[in-house]
Amino acid sequence: MRMKKILLLTILILTMVSWNIDKGMNIPENPLLVKFNTPFEVPPFDLIKEEHYIPAFKAGIEQQKAEIDAIIKNNEEPNFENTIVAMDQSGAILRNASVFYSLNSANTNPNLQKIARELTPLMSAHRNEISLNQDLFEKIKKVYNKRESLGLNNEQLRVIEKMYEDFERNGAALPIEKREELKKINEELAMLSLKYGENLLAENNGFKLIIENKDDLIGLPEGIIAAAADQAKKDGQEGKWIFTLHKPSWIPFLTYSPKRELREKIYKAYLNMGNNNNDYDNKEVLKQIITLRNKRAKLLGYTTFAEFSIDDNMAETPKNVYDFLYKIWTPSLAMAKNEVKDMQAITNKEGGKFKLESWDWWYYSEKVRKEKYDLDAEELKPYFKLDNVRDGIFYVTNKLYGLKFIPNKNIPVYNEEVQAFEVQEADGSHLAVLYIDSHPRPGKRSGAWCGAIRSGAYENGKKVTPVVYIVTNFTRPTGDTPALISWDETTTYFHEFGHALHNFFADGHYRRTSRDVPRDYVELPSQIMENWAGEPEVLKMYAKHYITGEAIPDELIQKIQNSSKFNQGFETVEYVAASLLDLDWHTLTNTENIDVEAFEKTSMDKIGLIREILPRYRSTYFSHIFSGGYSAGYYVYLWAAVLDSDAFMAFKESGDLFNQELAAKFRKHCLAENAMGEGMDQYRKFRGKDPEIDALLEKRGLK
Repeated sequence: MRMKKILLLTILILTMVSWNIDKGMNIPENPLLVKFNTPFEVPPFDLIKEEHYIPAFKAGIEQQKAEIDAIIKNNEEPNFENTIVAMDQSGAILRNASVFYSLNSANTNPNLQKIARELTPLMSAHRNEISLNQDLFEKIKKVYNKRESLGLNNEQLRVIEKMYEDFERNGAALPIEKREELKKINEELAMLSLKYGENLLAENNGFKLIIENKDDLIGLPEGIIAAAADQAKKDGQEGKWIFTLHKPSWIPFLTYSPKRELREKIYKAYLNMGNNNNDYDNKEVLKQIITLRNKRAKLLGYTTFAEFSIDDNMAETPKNVYDFLYKIWTPSLAMAKNEVKDMQAITNKEGGKFKLESWDWWYYSEKVRKEKYDLDAEELKPYFKLDNVRDGIFYVTNKLYGLKFIPNKNIPVYNEEVQAFEVQEADGSHLAVLYIDSHPRPGKRSGAWCGAIRSGAYENGKKVTPVVYIVTNFTRPTGDTPALISWDETTTYFHEFGHALHNFFADGHYRRTSRDVPRDYVELPSQIMENWAGEPEVLKMYAKHYITGEAIPDELIQKIQNSSKFNQGFETVEYVAASLLDLDWHTLTNTENIDVEAFEKTSMDKIGLIREILPRYRSTYFSHIFSGGYSAGYYVYLWAAVLDSDAFMAFKESGDLFNQELAAKFRKHCLAENAMGEGMDQYRKFRGKDPEIDALLEKRGLK
């Protein structure tokens, strides 16, 4: 034991020396063990090798253990600095090494997946050791109990309270036998969530709709055909066309292909991901996840996992969430049924002798859009060149906040396709680094997301600026045609950029609370950005024809606006259905003998979901809730939509889309000062009142 302690001390001394190493000195071979000597101290992706990760995580664990041990063994009376700040600042090497998680989502391979399987139990055990450490909890508790007498400011009080709540919610106050049980549950859950995500990636990459007969391409836009030909060439099947389960491939196919049997084939492949009774089947995995989450919640004193998860959200209780969703469900389902009638009428008129099914929705709704609004989605695409949309977002953020985005080729990137930008304030001072990773590839999980490789914080009173990334799966360029994206992809881009702004601006002094908002608030910064995308003044700036350079004509803008409520029944119903499915899973009190498909059917039958629509995500590929951070929380997008609709209304009512005073207030209260109060309190500081649901209902045509 003594020898082990001496070895540990030696490792830590060497690590700490290397952490403060000066330029020009010899550095360790593992770049994750030192401060990064790169522009803005971003990760040196060109130097990091796969074999560096495990040693770095192990060194980081030992470093943080020693830091926590120092807190515990400090004989001084526990106070804000020697306990709370010391805990908040611990784990520098782990923060470096955690770049691994970003790459494992956006640029993975079998080796990284193997590393993830080794790291997951290692890090789960380490987190357990911290969150269930009784000596550490007692120190924090002492500071918490006397916090009001310490003469601290609001931010300092809040970080104490949040840190104490973290330990309580993670079981530190439980008796020892329950803490041991909780440790095992946490470790099992970490591995199961990883397995669920790996299965889904394999399923997503495993299906290909191979077209050999050119007649089967009738109706598809040229750009989609070219992309399918490129995919076939990549897969060694030149002369054929391949469609995949990446959204830029399967959604256009469903939208434009008149070949109903092929639409059914690709759609059923999508809706059965993780449900094919093969090596990548997720049914048993998710059943185990639900069972363990239920056990965990009960150990912590809650009836259900949903009760535990929502307890510290704005919604507070599952009942409040159900009530909120049902308030939206009733009018949206009625609207969706009317949309079905419109589509069935077109089907009948064309001589189709069948009732619409879910794989028909995209195809016939597009026909309705053309008939009712004279708008063809493909007519819009030439005006939405990917780079132009990005520049439009830069324009909006510059007009609102004065931000400047400077391309910087000296910043290392993790994939040659990734673009890197320095983000500057209006006065030219450095604010952040932004990576943009736009196109699908086999090593990237599906969807779109924004994250921080390094979160903004303060160290020794000095600001540490964030390093942020936006990852999407947008349509690739083909031949001489640049990447042209759909209107839906355009609003997604604006959405993810809103998350990036939140990361840029969060300005708390302590890591725990710098960007601390409830889960049902976190989509406000992203969703409010979507509102600017379709404003005529903004469209005129960025929506320019990729060949002629001409701005989008007024008649097309008018068509976009006229059709803004189009298909809102479908979009709202599929989303609310998925949110209710999520809640139903997480309000279970008895998880024995569950049949996944039967449970899902009962859940959807109960709310009267029509057969032409399926929930946006079915249980076996619902990564948001089974391998992401939205368990019992998928509802949050709609909850935040109430906030974003109400907040954007303030700009509209002011008569100035780029109202500088409002933008400054929104930045300060809703994006920067998250450490200063709860979500709704911060929102009221911006708006001066509670949000109203009417703006959302009107925007979606539900009122």
